[in-house]
Amino acid sequence: MAGSEAAGGGGGGGGGDKLILRGLQFHGFHGVKQEEQTLGQKFVVDVDAWMDLAAAGESDSIADTVSYTDIYRIAKDVLEGPPHNLLESVAHSIAKSTLLKFPQISAIRVKVGKPHVAVQGVLDYLGVEIMRYRKA
Repeated sequence: MAGSEAAGGGGGGGGGDKLILRGLQFHGFHGVKQEEQTLGQKFVVDVDAWMDLAAAGESDSIADTVSYTDIYRIAKDVLEGPPHNLLESVAHSIAKSTLLKFPQISAIRVKVGKPHVAVQGVLDYLGVEIMRYRKA
C-alpha cells in the first residue's frame, strides 16, 4: 500500500482520505429525562470515516469503497432504535457498529447534537463528539 500512501491515500484518523456525512437528522427517544424518552426529539449527526480511497478513485467502482448509505443506515438504526440515556452511548454505538461492519475503516469520528434542549440561552445545539480507532 505504499503506492497509495504516496498518492495521498492512507487512512489514519486525523489525516488522509475519509468519507463525510453531515447534518443527518433523526427523531429519537434518548436522554435521561422521562419526557425525552416519551416524547422524543430531533438529533443531528455528523460522521467522518477514515479509509484509503485511492482504489475507488482509480477504479470508479463502489466495490472499492464503503457506501455512504450504509453508514447512514447504521446511524439511523441507532438513533431511531432503543433509547440510550447518554449521547456518549449513542455516538459510541454508531462508531462501534461502523467499525465492526467495515474492516476497511481505520478510524471514525461521530458527533451527535441535540438542537432543542432545556437551557436558558441561545444555542445551535449541545452534544458530544467521539473518536474511535480500529484496534490493531
